[in-house]
Amino acid sequence: MSLKDLATDPRPLRVSFEFSPPKTDEAEEALWKAIKRLEPLQPAFVSVTYGAGGSTRERTHHTVKRIVDETTLKPAAHLTCVAHTKAEIGEIVQGYWDAGIRHIVALRGDMPDMQGAYRPHPEGYAYTPDLIEGIRKIAPFDISVSCYPETHPDSQSEQQDIDLLKRKVDAGAQRALGQFGFDNDLMARYRDKVAAAGINIPIVPGIIPTTGIKAITRMAQKSGATVPEWIGGLYNGLEDDLETRRMMAAAILADQVQELRARGFEQFHFYTLNQPNLTYAACRILGIEAKDIR
Repeated sequence: MSLKDLATDPRPLRVSFEFSPPKTDEAEEALWKAIKRLEPLQPAFVSVTYGAGGSTRERTHHTVKRIVDETTLKPAAHLTCVAHTKAEIGEIVQGYWDAGIRHIVALRGDMPDMQGAYRPHPEGYAYTPDLIEGIRKIAPFDISVSCYPETHPDSQSEQQDIDLLKRKVDAGAQRALGQFGFDNDLMARYRDKVAAAGINIPIVPGIIPTTGIKAITRMAQKSGATVPEWIGGLYNGLEDDLETRRMMAAAILADQVQELRARGFEQFHFYTLNQPNLTYAACRILGIEAKDIR
């Protein structure tokens, strides 16, 4: 599939964008500029992450509420099991519903500061399927969950990982957002294995810009993903050339979606890293037109 064929493909292409919550007032201003930059692309939804151990809880909630009040976007709020009692989660979920938020990304989460093995809160939900069941008792949210085409680092096997995804779906999950990765053949095989296991929700590939390739490689190591040598090689000698790295990252993003599109994927989740121009450029290359939202 050529880029021309991709841009003129009549099949609908659905994208969603993920943002990280700000830790300072200056970062919040930058985040808001990123959100407004991408708003005209009218994604299916945008999500706002939760820091490890719920460390960005208040800023996440504030950002999601502001998206509801001040944009045309449909926000999805991340919610984790870590560091919350069932009662606290119940209050958060009810607060989201009352604020007009209808979509939650339900996750197990990581321990505070990413330190140590996962331990359920003694008065909380142990794992994501339990969290989903708790959410469902409060209101009929649209619920997304995570999936790991290269297997979660805490899983003993790929089959255990797929079995857990099946439990999430049985509890009420409606789509699975993939951990970012770069092996398109592997992603397609994972989708087929999930379907063979009787899981019939959309598997949405996770796409991430590679501008900061060293940071992306560190993130990949922590999450069980791999970065191909050829991608790392493209950035050799460009440590002090940010503009070239940005152009290359946009091209890599578009190329990956192009290949996945040829393998039958029609939904993509962009981990924006709050860098809107890269995601915007990639989406425009893919034929997604900006809408007038005035």
